[in-house]
Amino acid sequence: MTASKKSLRTCKKGHQYFKSSDCPTCPICEQERKPDDGFLSLLSAPARRALENNEITTLQQLSNYSEKEILQFHGMGPASIPKLRTALHSKGLSFKN
Repeated sequence: MTASKKSLRTCKKGHQYFKSSDCPTCPICEQERKPDDGFLSLLSAPARRALENNEITTLQQLSNYSEKEILQFHGMGPASIPKLRTALHSKGLSFKN
């Protein structure tokens, strides 16, 4: 197995970090903007960004989508669906059929 070559990068806020992919996201900035509570705090950064990029920031908005539609979003993986399902259920909501 070959080691991936990481390059040193600096984000717009001046954070320095190493990345081996083309992903432009600064992990330090991402950690700083992670919510402390709410359903978005339960998700990985890519899954959270997937919802935010599709303007889904509340459980009510999430309930307007089916699981299949949510899984089509770039960054959303199947591991996030049970967390979202539980969060919806806790408020008496569910995914669209």
